[in-house]
Amino acid sequence: MPKLVKLKVKPRKADVINPCVPELTAMLGCWAVSHDLKNTGECAQAAKNLAECMKTSSGSRKVAKSTINYHLARLGKNLMR
Repeated sequence: MPKLVKLKVKPRKADVINPCVPELTAMLGCWAVSHDLKNTGECAQAAKNLAECMKTSSGSRKVAKSTINYHLARLGKNLMR
């Protein structure tokens, strides 16, 4: 049996879900049209909508990182001997 040089698992690529894209698009569009970058005039409502969406979205939770590569590296040391 040939020796294994390195054990590694490639992580799955998860689809990125952005729940606040419409609100961000509306605010960027408002900035482009009215040049109200401080959100004091026409863009104030769009900025409030985006802030509320970002506050209530569950996308900010941290996903637990897989430890499979750590364990494979430890196991690999024993297999190489």
